[in-house]
Amino acid sequence: MTTEDRRGPVIRVTGLRNAFGAQVIHENLDLEVRRGEIIGIVGGSGTGKTVLMRSIIGLQRYSAGEVEIFGRRVSGLGELEELELRRQFGVLFQNGALFSTLTVAENIEVPMREFYHLEDGLMDEIAAYKIAMVGLPPDAGPKHPSELSGGMRKRAGLARALALDPRLLFLDEPTAGLDPIGAAAFDQLILQLREALDLTVFLITHDLDTLHTICDRVAVLADKRVLKVGTIEELLAFDHPWVQEYFRG
Repeated sequence: MTTEDRRGPVIRVTGLRNAFGAQVIHENLDLEVRRGEIIGIVGGSGTGKTVLMRSIIGLQRYSAGEVEIFGRRVSGLGELEELELRRQFGVLFQNGALFSTLTVAENIEVPMREFYHLEDGLMDEIAAYKIAMVGLPPDAGPKHPSELSGGMRKRAGLARALALDPRLLFLDEPTAGLDPIGAAAFDQLILQLREALDLTVFLITHDLDTLHTICDRVAVLADKRVLKVGTIEELLAFDHPWVQEYFRG
């Protein structure tokens, strides 16, 4: 793969508008995510970070604009095309969003059952592999989410997001609620997985340590749009009150 191919846009958002009644969240928002990068998404309360993610993955209907993933417009896809696209990305929602009545292994198998017709034994093997991949012990598989610590639930949710070997990973506040040691370990896991699996990562976070440690670029949401995209160094030099307070405060 050439350097140009690797750095081409995996996600392209153009002129996006999101509104809930009279409340406009995004207006004429543009964003490009490059292949192979970890991009951090930051912004104050109410700037619509999660709404943006949900718009990209098809869970939030937007009122104007276009979203492309891997060069394909998300709107107007046929059912089979949409399913094929959804196989190519995984999502870790806040708090893991695991099904409480299912075991960890069964949670990981949910996407496999949705998209493929695999034998139970093969799904069990894949689930065990994903559990090991995210650093959970083998005995985590038969446990229910309530039996796991917060950090282990995050890793279990990540294992489910990786169940279909996606090329693109969406993470919504993955280190929220973790202690500093647990958060740092999770950051390192994301770096390792990015390198091992050639992932592109869309990461919503408010954790400055995470931004500094793993993000290639950071997109700042403000004034209903993406105000600035750049490296941490570029954002530190950007003359805007919120940006300066956030990164230097």
